[in-house]
Amino acid sequence: MTIQWRYTTHDHMGILSLVGRLDREDTSRFGGAVAWALARGRGPVILDLTALEGWTPAGQAAIDEAARQLATHGRTLELAAIPADGSLVPDDTCPPLPVHHDLKSAVAAHSTAGAPGVRQQWCTASWPTMS
Repeated sequence: MTIQWRYTTHDHMGILSLVGRLDREDTSRFGGAVAWALARGRGPVILDLTALEGWTPAGQAAIDEAARQLATHGRTLELAAIPADGSLVPDDTCPPLPVHHDLKSAVAAHSTAGAPGVRQQWCTASWPTMS
């Protein structure tokens, strides 16, 4: 299954949500989503992995690369709700990757007055309708 993504901008952060499985075949699509987030948002990018079914080593390497790419533009990548195996091991060239238990706690770490307001949202054509 090809991953699907949704990017939502908030006041001082962006949330990039993934659905599916991040395999080698999907790293290009994921890289495109990161580029989209970089061009259209500001502040940290929270990678919401709540609906991610899993990842391969190539998928994990793509996350490391995303963190490096964002860092070159003064932005950080943070992970929310990593897959159950928890096997993400960044290499030595990867900037720090804060990991949050879930999306709610990741958002709360950046919010000063409740939930941030959604500014804009984009997603792939096959993004599933879910709450």
